Amino acid sequence: MQGDESANKGEQSDAAEREAAKQRLLAQAEAERVPVDDTTRAVPDRRWRRDQR
Repeated sequence: MQGDESANKGEQSDAAEREAAKQRLLAQAEAERVPVDDTTRAVPDRRWRRDQR
């Protein structure tokens, strides 16, 4: 049974590491999030029209 217990602890450790990584990614994404009001409207790129003349 000793092997089963250590395997179970390893799985729990892996799960905890995955959860911690997920939380770090979510926190980073939230910190880098730009509110909609702060975004600017994209300016259309009309370079392709010059080539059609």
